This record gives sequence, structure tokens and C-alpha cells, in this order.
Amino acid sequence: MMSKRKTYYVICLSNEGYRVSLEPRKLYIALTDPEAEKEGLVRVIDESGDDYLYPTTSFAPISLPRRVELALAAS
Repeated sequence: MMSKRKTYYVICLSNEGYRVSLEPRKLYIALTDPEAEKEGLVRVIDESGDDYLYPTTSFAPISLPRRVELALAAS
């Protein structure tokens, strides 16, 4: 059985080259992917609702208070 990937939040800094898939200044859920990270990529659930790889330079990881994380997860 495959283990579930951990999630964390990132904010989009730039959508250059991905204008349909990403919105600048928007929060996105990212999934841990050690292999992608070695290549300078981050796995993000984008506007389509699916996860895709994007350059890490397009995002910054952010920490949210637990209460905010729970509220976002519930929506």
C-alpha cells in the first residue's frame, strides 16, 4: 500500500508560463515529493484540482496557524 503524501501550503509568486493553471498571490496545497524536489520542482494541486509539477521558484512555502489550516481543509 502506498503511503499518503504529506501536504503543506505554498503561495504562488509567479505564474509565468502557467497563466491558466496558477494565480499569483494565491495559496495552494503542495504535496511532498522528494524526487521532484531534487529536480527543483514542487508538486502543487492547481486550478484544475489535479497535482502537477512546477518550478520551486514560482512558489514560497508558508506556515499557517493550525486553526487556519483546519478551516482550509474543511472547505
